[in-house]
Amino acid sequence: MAAPERLSLCPSANLVEGGPGLRFEVAGQAAFAVRYQGTVRAYLNACRHIPVELDLSDGRFFDLSGHYLVCSMHGALYAADTGVCVSGPCRGARLMPVGVTEEDGSVWLPVPAGN
Repeated sequence: MAAPERLSLCPSANLVEGGPGLRFEVAGQAAFAVRYQGTVRAYLNACRHIPVELDLSDGRFFDLSGHYLVCSMHGALYAADTGVCVSGPCRGARLMPVGVTEEDGSVWLPVPAGN
């Protein structure tokens, strides 16, 4: 079985701790990646309360503390490391994770073989 290919999303240095995120698409859906506690985290860019993009197109996903991902539409807060909503109308719901890797100085998105 052939190993899946991968797509380079950006250089690792582009994702700064608590800084702006990278918007991208996976399987036709909006997604984003951010760096939190030294690790790249990626999720589908859809609030679990109402499926709107969290950042409303500007790439800012963190609240002012730099510890929570925030929905710009109605203020739901998500733990950046787990995607669990900790405050707001969707408390307990979880953002859908996207499996990315970081190696060789880049952030990579796996692409299934045959795609």
